[in-house]
Amino acid sequence: MANREEKRNLETIPVGSLGIIPLEGCKALGEEVDQYLVKWREERENEHKESLAFAGYMRPSYILKAKVPRFGSGEAKGLILESVRGTDLYLLVDVCNYSLTYSMGGHENHYSPDDHYQDLKRIIAAVGGKARRITVIMPFLYESRQHKRTSRESLDCAMALQELTSMGVDNIITFDAHDPRVQNAIPLHGFETVQPAYQFIKGLLNNVPDLKIDSDHMMIISPDEGGMSRAIYLANVLGLDMGMFYKRRDYTRIVNGRNPIVAHEFLGSNVEGKDVIIMDDMISSGESVLEVAANLKSRKANKIFVCCSFGLFTGGLDRFDKAYQDGTITRVLTTNLIYQTPELLSREWYISCDLSKYIAYIIDTLNHDTSISDLLDPSERIQKIVNRYKMGELTKENDQE
Repeated sequence: MANREEKRNLETIPVGSLGIIPLEGCKALGEEVDQYLVKWREERENEHKESLAFAGYMRPSYILKAKVPRFGSGEAKGLILESVRGTDLYLLVDVCNYSLTYSMGGHENHYSPDDHYQDLKRIIAAVGGKARRITVIMPFLYESRQHKRTSRESLDCAMALQELTSMGVDNIITFDAHDPRVQNAIPLHGFETVQPAYQFIKGLLNNVPDLKIDSDHMMIISPDEGGMSRAIYLANVLGLDMGMFYKRRDYTRIVNGRNPIVAHEFLGSNVEGKDVIIMDDMISSGESVLEVAANLKSRKANKIFVCCSFGLFTGGLDRFDKAYQDGTITRVLTTNLIYQTPELLSREWYISCDLSKYIAYIIDTLNHDTSISDLLDPSERIQKIVNRYKMGELTKENDQE
């Protein structure tokens, strides 16, 4: 099968010399993305490669050296150690990487999302407006769960987006935003929320044999009303039925600032004997997704697969271990867009979906000022990989996408 990269028409002149700065919490992902770009640009046949417009097109690495050193007080500054003048700059940041620490007043402090966001602003400030264009790739959108106002409260995500664009950021690329309507805060700037639906299906098909992908044997489930569009999209592409749960709350009481959930109520056709894919944007503690899985099991569902873009696992992995042992869940799939603990990666029930190649495609295409709309709608690729799975042609080795 021909590599899709060869089909991409990237004959246009790059916007500027490509530069990538992965912040400390996103180093590993940034290095993987960089390797793809180096390889593709070495192989790409282009008659203009030697011209001035393509200066610096082929390099051993596109990562520019930058760091954010801290003072003993915990304060910091952004430093860029190479020229960024005229570059088409891509900043990668993972606001969920709590594994990083810094010293503050003699105490070890773990990075919070606020620290990562502040470091991002420090690097943008260090660029000082000298880059030709700045694109921020922030897979987990900072404060995206605080996206709408229901009482007298802050709108942190909208404020952050406006702050970044006022500092000179041209485009913001995020994955599976909790509510994409937050882009209304910056209507005159680029904002893309990318769905990793193809990578989930690929991860599932590469790791689970003998799945029957048709409406008699499989269903897509949304665990709440907020994630409906995600589930509807995948159900339509795969030709499956879908169902959803809604949270029945007790509006007569308030516990910890919110109305407590009484039960998860199911809306949809019969799940008995069917494999089920639960689609959501994130696993936080995992409590609600496991409740939904247990509810589906009580309705005699067969295998249960949980697909979430971001696996935070804030409540630890024990409850997932238990759910796997008692057969409530079969596999959990999340992406490498945010920090994954070594414990998570070692789990038998866990499948990691790699998005470094996908991000490299996006960066490569945008650097050439070419449309990424075909990358944002993966329906054709999903159908292709499903057909290959059904024909028994799919192996990890020959999969080029």
